[in-house]
Formats: sequence, C-alpha cells, structure tokens
Amino acid sequence: QVQLVESGGGLVQAGGSLRLSCAASKNIFGFNIMGWYRQAPGKQRELVATITNDGNTYYTDSVKGRFTISRDNAKNTVYLQMNSLKPGDTAVYYCNFWRYWGQGTQVTVSS
Repeated sequence: QVQLVESGGGLVQAGGSLRLSCAASKNIFGFNIMGWYRQAPGKQRELVATITNDGNTYYTDSVKGRFTISRDNAKNTVYLQMNSLKPGDTAVYYCNFWRYWGQGTQVTVSS
C-alpha cells in the first residue's frame, strides 16, 4: 500500500506561480512513472505531466513551457512547478503512481 499526499495548492492570480508537492509513504526509487493529473468542475480527470525514474518527462500541450515536473527520490517527493498560471488551470490536482492516488489539492487561478 502506498499513500500519496499532495500539498501546495491555493488561490493565485493569473500569471502567478505555485509549486505542488506529492509526498509518498514509501521509497519512490522503484516507482518508474509518477504523474500529476487534474480535474476541473464538470470535466473529466486529465493527465498533466509524468516523469520516469530516468527523468524523462511528458507534458500535455496546454501546460508545455509553463509547468515543470520533477522528482527527488531521496525525499520520496514529486513536484509540479506551475508558472504563468491561467484561469483555465483551475482544478483539483492529483498525484498518481500506478493505481494509487492522492487526495488532491485545489488550485484556483483568478483572472
């Protein structure tokens, strides 16, 4: 069993930045692919970014150039640095590994 706990969400104005953190209850060195998803009200959950143990990353088109995913295996933590935030980024953001999900952290971007 793995627990994932997100933090770092909040209310920010458009153009601002936030950094989300996802702390895992176990050593994440063996977690090949970890990712961030988000779900806006009335919409399906969508993939935002992923990172492999080798550091290879993937971003959905809408966040490319603005978001950066990273991981610190020594701290069992995955991060999502979000810059130039837009109102369209408003959602609950979830951390994911395999079948495990965090409880989510709310990000609200005001115009």
